[in-house]
Amino acid sequence: MWYNNILETIGHTPLVRLNAITKDIKATVLAKIESTNPGNSIKDRMALKMIEDAEKKGLLKPGWTIIEGTSGNTGMGLAIAAVIKGYKCIFATTDKQSKEKADALRAFGAEVIVCPTNVDPEDPRSYYSVSSRLERETPNSWKPNQYDNLSNTQANYEQTGPEIWEQTEGKITHLVVGVGTGGTISGAGKYLKERNPSIKVWGIDTYGSVFKKYKETGIFDKAEIYPYITEGIGEDFLPRNVDFDTIDRFEKVTDKDAALMTREIARKEGIFAGNSAGSAVAGLLQLKDELKEGDVVVVIFHDHGSRYVAKMYNEDWLRERGFLKDEKLTVQSILVKRGLQEMITIDCNKTILEAINVIKTLNISQIPVTQKGMIIAKLTESDILDAILESPSLKSQPVEKIMTPSFPFVDLNTSIDQLSTMINKDNTAVLVEDEQGKIEIITQYDIINAISG
Repeated sequence: MWYNNILETIGHTPLVRLNAITKDIKATVLAKIESTNPGNSIKDRMALKMIEDAEKKGLLKPGWTIIEGTSGNTGMGLAIAAVIKGYKCIFATTDKQSKEKADALRAFGAEVIVCPTNVDPEDPRSYYSVSSRLERETPNSWKPNQYDNLSNTQANYEQTGPEIWEQTEGKITHLVVGVGTGGTISGAGKYLKERNPSIKVWGIDTYGSVFKKYKETGIFDKAEIYPYITEGIGEDFLPRNVDFDTIDRFEKVTDKDAALMTREIARKEGIFAGNSAGSAVAGLLQLKDELKEGDVVVVIFHDHGSRYVAKMYNEDWLRERGFLKDEKLTVQSILVKRGLQEMITIDCNKTILEAINVIKTLNISQIPVTQKGMIIAKLTESDILDAILESPSLKSQPVEKIMTPSFPFVDLNTSIDQLSTMINKDNTAVLVEDEQGKIEIITQYDIINAISG
C-alpha cells in the first residue's frame, strides 16, 4: 500500500501510555502523539481542513496566496498542503517563537515575517494585524484565520475525537489539552462528550492568558494579560474556536514548570515532545488528586521537540531565564567526575633526588610529604628547583630539608568558588577525606577537567 501524496498520511496518530512521569497518578495516562503527522504537529489536521473547506466555498482558488498569523505549527500544515496544491504562503509570526519554527516554514518556500509579541492584538505591529493587512494588500489571497475559522474545530471533531474514542475503546474519562486557538480541545471534546457526557475536558492555560478567569467568571480581564514564554497555548483574546461550554475547567501552568516538564518527558518517557506537551503534563500533575484508579486520561502531545532545541532543550536558555539552577561544582562532584585515583606521597626521610625521580616518572608537579603515614607537608617542582639552584648538593639531603607547609584540607561540600580562592601559584592543590575515609588530592588539572567536562 502507498499514499498518493503526503497529505494522505495526516491523522491516525499513536496513543502511548506514560509510565515514569505519571507514576504518582492513580489513573492510566495516555499521550496522543501528534508529532507523527507529516508536519510534526496536530495542526496538519485543521490546516488541510481549512484549505479544503475554503476551496469548496470558492474562497481559495488555484495559484492564490495563503496568508496567516501563526506560531509555526499551523503555518507548517498550511505550507505542506500549499506545496501539494500549488499555493504560495506568507506567514506572520511572533518573536517569541523558536527560530526553528520560522526556518522550517521557509524550508517549504514560505515567506515569514516576524512581529513583536508584547503588543495588543489590535496593534498594527501584532502578527494578527500584520497578516490581516497583508491579505488586504495582496491580490488573490486568502487568510484562513485559524482562531475564528470553525473548520479548525470541525477537523478535530471529525478526526481527533473519533480516533481517541476508538483507541481507548470508549474507556476515556478525561481529555487534557493545552488551549491556544481552541480547535483541538473544542472539536475532540465535543465529539467525546457526545459519545459519553460524563467525560471531563480539561484545558491547560498559561499565566498571562485570559482563558481561565473568563471560564470561571465570564469576565475578560485585561489585567490577566502579560508576556509569557510558553509556546502554543494561551491567548490575550477569545478565539471563536474556544468552546467554553465544552471545556469543563482550565488549569494554569507557569512558564518554568512547562519548560522543565517538556525536558522531563524526553528524559523519562523517551518522547521528544514540544512545549505545550510539557504544559499539559504539568497541569495534569497539578490535578492528579482529582483522578482515581480506573480513570483513563488522554493528553494531547501537539508537536515535536525539534522545534524547541534552542529553547526548552537548551540549558543555557533555561539558565538565562532562571528556570534551571546553575549548580556549582563541589569537591565531591569533582571527585566523581575524576574517578578513583591513587594518591602518590613521599616520606620525609627520602632524599630529594628520590623525590625528583618520582615526580619525573609519574609526570606530576607536586607531592604530599608523609611522616609515619601521616601527611605533614608538601613538595612541589618549584620547591625543588629553588633549592637545587641555590645548592646542587642538596639532592642527597632528605625531603624534610626543603618541604613546605601541607596543602590545606577541605570538605566534600566545598564549592568550586571556594576552591578557586585556595588554589594559586603558591598552593597548587588541596586535600580532602572522601566518604570512605581515604585522603584524596585535588589539583588545578582536576578542576579544569571537571569544568570543561
